[in-house]
Amino acid sequence: MAVIRTENLTYTYSQGTPFEKTAVNNVSLEIEEGELVGIIGHTGSGKSTLIQHLNGLIKPTSGKVYIDGVDIHGKDVKIRDIRFKVGLVFQYPEYQIFEETVYKDIAFGPKNMGLDEKETDRRVRETAELLGLDSGLLNKSPFELSGGQKRRVAIAGVMAMRPRVLILDEPTAGLDPRGREMVFGQIKRYHEETKSTVLLVSHSMEDVARFAGRILVMNRGEVLCYDTPPAVFARAEEIASVGLSVPQITKVFNILRSRGIDIRGDVYNVDFALKTINEYIDAHRQQGKDKTDA
Repeated sequence: MAVIRTENLTYTYSQGTPFEKTAVNNVSLEIEEGELVGIIGHTGSGKSTLIQHLNGLIKPTSGKVYIDGVDIHGKDVKIRDIRFKVGLVFQYPEYQIFEETVYKDIAFGPKNMGLDEKETDRRVRETAELLGLDSGLLNKSPFELSGGQKRRVAIAGVMAMRPRVLILDEPTAGLDPRGREMVFGQIKRYHEETKSTVLLVSHSMEDVARFAGRILVMNRGEVLCYDTPPAVFARAEEIASVGLSVPQITKVFNILRSRGIDIRGDVYNVDFALKTINEYIDAHRQQGKDKTDA
């Protein structure tokens, strides 16, 4: 059963006013438990509005949101419980840090779940280690840390609640390449170790292509496509037509195809490219050998 399901989900801002705008339009999708899904779309595509529905921050204008088969706005459903199950990390989460120490900030969520001191301590230390935060930092003020460290503290505060679903909205925005690589690597490690469902919102096709098992592409509030990376990047021209850029390696292979080279066009990362080139070379060597033998 899908851990997340939306059914004809629609949300309209400023409904009934001259400023009315439909941000999410009739979106129906299913996300299976344990998947790492990349959500891509240009500014205004509806991706941020969509994810805010998944833990009840926004209530649909129409349609339904189900978590574990339960309508989150159904009778007798406590939205607080849904938010413990679906953790959302906003863009620039370090602006939400407020506690005196790193330890207290990470512990805030687990304590609000009603966990005892021993379990809270275990989660704080495990999550800090997972995100590369040295134990010596736990008693420091988070405001003394670097920008990248603050970002990881904020993410750790949500991860420590061990939500069934972790949603991160542009988690590497504003970080330098080294910081981005570190955060993405730690998110990937968290996904592998906890087997939880992770939704990663990003503007970068390059990053999503490297980490996601499935990709959801949003355009004008609707789902343009939702599939595996090879299937999504096989539609490179269509994706480019809505203002999104495919990975550079995909562009290279599409240029090769446009010049008459019969090579696959769904390549989306360097490892896949190397494999594809080797297969192409081996196939042509075999063709040459067959002609010689004939």
